[in-house]
Amino acid sequence: MLSTSSKNSRVFALVDCNNFYASCERVFRPDLREAPIVVLSNNDGIVIARSNEAKALGIGMGEPYFKVEGFIRKHGVHVFSSNYTLYGDMSHRVMEMLRQLEPEVEVYSIDEAFMALPAGKKFDLTAHGREIQATVKRCTGIPVSIGFAPTKTLAKLASRIAKKDPALGGVFDLTACDDVDALLAATEVADVWGIGRRSTKKLSTRGIRTVLDLKHANDAWVRKQLTVTGLRTVWELRGIPCIALDDAPAPKKGIVTSKSFGRRVESLAELTEAVATYAARAAEKLRAQGGIAHSLHVFINTNRFKPELPQYSNSVTMTLPEPTASTPVLIRHALLGLNRIYRPGYEFQKAGVMLTDIVPSSQRQGNLFERERGDSGLMRALDRINVRWGRDTVQYAVSGFKREWDFKRLQLSKAYTTRWDQLPVVKASF
Repeated sequence: MLSTSSKNSRVFALVDCNNFYASCERVFRPDLREAPIVVLSNNDGIVIARSNEAKALGIGMGEPYFKVEGFIRKHGVHVFSSNYTLYGDMSHRVMEMLRQLEPEVEVYSIDEAFMALPAGKKFDLTAHGREIQATVKRCTGIPVSIGFAPTKTLAKLASRIAKKDPALGGVFDLTACDDVDALLAATEVADVWGIGRRSTKKLSTRGIRTVLDLKHANDAWVRKQLTVTGLRTVWELRGIPCIALDDAPAPKKGIVTSKSFGRRVESLAELTEAVATYAARAAEKLRAQGGIAHSLHVFINTNRFKPELPQYSNSVTMTLPEPTASTPVLIRHALLGLNRIYRPGYEFQKAGVMLTDIVPSSQRQGNLFERERGDSGLMRALDRINVRWGRDTVQYAVSGFKREWDFKRLQLSKAYTTRWDQLPVVKASF
């Protein structure tokens, strides 16, 4: 059916990469095209992504790997450690391709993006969606599902329907649906974008269990129970756009870098390497969003799931002398904090650094006696080198080189797109 957007309205699309982490691994391993795949979390702990074939075997999301390892081996499931460098780069490629296809794109997550189609133009949305699908698959190797609707909330639902129903071929145009209410009545309210567990419980007590129930809910009650944000969701379900496309998401107010160690760590030397590494990562993220931080927080924890071991956790928050995004300054203060809270005799499982009170660097108050601003050129050069040649091409020595404490990734795939020595090699023969 030919769908049109009226002169006074727009159509939104939600593009969702299918089984994204598993699909990224499959791009460079065509031999796994129809094979079951699972991707594990940091330290190869739990299952965080599954191909459709792995789902069909009954492997659940969040399953501890040690519990299903035997089952996985028995059924020939291919296992990968999470390769976030690869997934981040592939996500960037998908999003850049979408920007070439449509001028208005909002990157919502690593595997999802909203698009707004211009008002006043006629579209065969299903055909347009298949074009987008084919182009993204051809240029990146990543399969996507697409849902079209008059609002972002409905586009989210449409994309979910496109992914769940094989007969749709991954594209669903809600604007062409003859009975939208029937679809909403068949969908649980928990599946609505922005409706969490607490909200679901509140709605259930009111007898609101389906999306259609929520669409027809009383506005005053919704606003009282779910605030104005929930009311916007209800209006969006009625086809009234209330959530604008955001092509420049707001900068983060806090940045956290933290990971569990691959093994328990006792020495201050290894903790120093870890905290320095996390401070450097946080500084990179801070500069990437054009911010400076006023405060820094450092924490260390033992493993609370091992009650038979001595337990200790502590943290410290420091107000920086001057707001900064300088890596050496942040490392220096993070290590001062670590030395204040470290206690010998404990086996630590986790450490982390958090930057808070972040403001745009343009809002920095000048200081006649300031000494740290002179390294801004050095930081720009450092970031450019590491972006071009790969993370940690240039790094601070205090972060260490062997990093035996780092989280384990025994099934890690290659960095196919970000390291020269791991680029795929293609051989042609006649």
